Amino acid sequence: MKPIIEMNNITFRYQVEDTIPALNDVSLSIHQGEWIAIIGHNGSGKSTLAKTINGLLLPEAGTIKINGQEVNEKNIWDIRRNVGMVFQNPDNQFVGSTVEDDVAFGLENQGIPREEMLIRVKESLEQVRMAEFMKKEPSRLSGGQKQRVAIAGIVALRPNVIILDEATSMLDPEGRLEVIATVKKIKEENNLTVLSITHDIDEAANANRIFVMKKGQLIQEGTPEEIFSAGEKLIELGLDLPFPERLKAALKQAGLNVPTDYMTEERMVDWLWTSVLKK
Repeated sequence: MKPIIEMNNITFRYQVEDTIPALNDVSLSIHQGEWIAIIGHNGSGKSTLAKTINGLLLPEAGTIKINGQEVNEKNIWDIRRNVGMVFQNPDNQFVGSTVEDDVAFGLENQGIPREEMLIRVKESLEQVRMAEFMKKEPSRLSGGQKQRVAIAGIVALRPNVIILDEATSMLDPEGRLEVIATVKKIKEENNLTVLSITHDIDEAANANRIFVMKKGQLIQEGTPEEIFSAGEKLIELGLDLPFPERLKAALKQAGLNVPTDYMTEERMVDWLWTSVLKK
């Protein structure tokens, strides 16, 4: 099966005179229906990578293909119909006076007939559980609700790929969980491909694979279990420690002999119950 996203030897500089490229010879492939988390410290190239995928930035070298179609200036609008992007601050994406107007904005730009537009607006807001807020002003919504409306605006366009560019970083823990649950539901219903640029361990844990960026290069990739097993080295990779790893570190300090391999919360509960609490 051909990848839905294929990047070959991508290099990008923001200024011609930059000695260190923002992206340096990056190659990767992503298949339809995958959830990919992209992690790394600020300045590692995560957001730049995402912006080249949907054509906001065009690389100086290398090729990018979306669903077999090469990204270039001629087909940039076709590419953006396939790749939707949700940014960190939803307020920067709102243009309508009401929630339904805002979701309809992108559809109007694409010349979608009004009858079809009304159906898509209603369906997309129902998918993110915001249909009851159709007539509300976006400015009166909570952070999590705003981000769900921003996601609805992308879903209405029916892309194959959704990129979350630190889309949960400004939210409180409840809002983060709310948005992640919404994206998971939409992904499963529509077999979407999701790229999540994040520092949030819970968001990264939803991924099929994690890509680690450093100084413009893709330095590591693997399943969450493979990446999370790095333990305290995760901090160097731009992620916090997962709760089970923090708990293991605390138990080790208390003198307990803890497993060395990575454990999910469920496995940690099982281990605690069978190996510690029953003794």
